[in-house]
Amino acid sequence: MKSTNFLPIEWRNGKIKIIDQTLLPVKEKYIYLDTVQEVYRAIKKLQIRGAPAIGIAGAMGAVLGIWSPRVAHPLFMNKLHKAIALLAGSRPTAENLFWALERIECCAKKNRNLNISDLKEVLLKEALKIQEEDNQLCHKIGRYGAALIKNGDLILTHCNAGGLATSGFGTALGVIYTACKKGRKIKVYATETRPLLQGARLTTWELMRFGVDVTLISDTMVGKVMSEGRITRVIVGADRIAANGDTANKIGTYQIAVLSKHHRIPFYVAAPSSTFDLGLEQGSEIPIEERSPDEVRRVFGKKIAPQNVKVYNPAFDVTPAKLITGIICEKGILYPPYKKSIVKNLGYYKKE
Repeated sequence: MKSTNFLPIEWRNGKIKIIDQTLLPVKEKYIYLDTVQEVYRAIKKLQIRGAPAIGIAGAMGAVLGIWSPRVAHPLFMNKLHKAIALLAGSRPTAENLFWALERIECCAKKNRNLNISDLKEVLLKEALKIQEEDNQLCHKIGRYGAALIKNGDLILTHCNAGGLATSGFGTALGVIYTACKKGRKIKVYATETRPLLQGARLTTWELMRFGVDVTLISDTMVGKVMSEGRITRVIVGADRIAANGDTANKIGTYQIAVLSKHHRIPFYVAAPSSTFDLGLEQGSEIPIEERSPDEVRRVFGKKIAPQNVKVYNPAFDVTPAKLITGIICEKGILYPPYKKSIVKNLGYYKKE
């Protein structure tokens, strides 16, 4: 069992270094982002993706927006607000992004009387703290989730909720990695995850790199493999979780949950507390990002449909809480009724 040997994102000498995830698995290329505009584009283009990872990128990007030595004190907060507003407009669904940006803004307000040099260092320290906290939380999620995994389990996962989507370890895949390290003999089925193939390109790349037994299937095969008894449990990540447990995740998750219910297969969601949006009472309130029609019309730049065909391309769907067996977070495993267990374990309920 190999240990992780890649970092999807890191701060390096006043720049942000990321793996360009659009090039995987063909090429493992690291690129440097010099400006907040470049961070915005990298998030928008999915060069960096995954709810916790874009939260980290947002925090670091906000710092990058004020890192220039020419920022004068009267203009500092204004420039920071502009950077935060830009980054907040990159992707609307992942709660971690807004949570991280709010932390940076609150940190700046709390320390606004410091001189510019010291304030920059304080904000950078906060962004790096967000990254380190995510790493710790993912390992805790891994330990709690691994307790659910038995020898011989056949686990289905959808999209990518691994190291690439976080600070380097993963949520749903963190559970799998931890179970493997504990000696559990398991097999994983990864869906290809159309239209952008995050499962085929990223999840299989990660799992094979870690030495995990993984089989790739198309999204349309889920019902078939479940009916054949090839799946014993499902573990997916999340981009936003409402106060009642309704969960937004990559498009296609909802239908997997429905199939899991039909086949009596446990369906688990793995996510840190930063993914919970307790200001939303239910999943219907979660903003769902709709992306470019060409992501469906084309595959790797090659046209697969008539150019003028109408396309509906939501990037996420919402799985109702009633279909979720349990939510694995750093506090433990939350079970229904989620309105009670979420508040009890996260310790607060905020309605805006």
